[in-house]
Amino acid sequence: MVSSEYERGIAARFATFDLDGNGSIDREDFSAAAKAVLAEFGTAARSDKGQALYGGAEAFWQGMAGIADRDGDQRITREEFVNGAVKRLRDNPERFAEIARPFLHAALDIADTDGDGAATVENVTRVLTALGVPGERARAAAAALDADGDGTVGEADVVPAFARYFTVPD
Repeated sequence: MVSSEYERGIAARFATFDLDGNGSIDREDFSAAAKAVLAEFGTAARSDKGQALYGGAEAFWQGMAGIADRDGDQRITREEFVNGAVKRLRDNPERFAEIARPFLHAALDIADTDGDGAATVENVTRVLTALGVPGERARAAAAALDADGDGTVGEADVVPAFARYFTVPD
């Protein structure tokens, strides 16, 4: 049985996705996330990187809906999110994170402004801020992703961190 503290920790993550604050997660929340990241970096939606980000957002939405939208109404309520996320996390947290991989990959590609295959901690902070993470918390999270201390963050750092975020209550 999953502890209520664990469920509360998962439930707290709901707001991460409910960008418009309407009490449910839907496709528009994922599109809004992509739009915010593109705007932060001045990347055109119709560019290859913009299309990859929107495609990643759609894949992320489809994955979330597949595990959590139990009534098929194309909206994920807080209860559906908690129940779907808890079940998936119990099964395999890394697999849960894989649904986010296309979006995370595309966001990192946009944040990799010099094309060297990794985003700077500063640019990852910008991504997180664009997604609604408050300034100091975004800076701390981005710095924590830089496991080797080289000032950059890659996909190998982000995907496992995403899984940890959903498995460790605040």
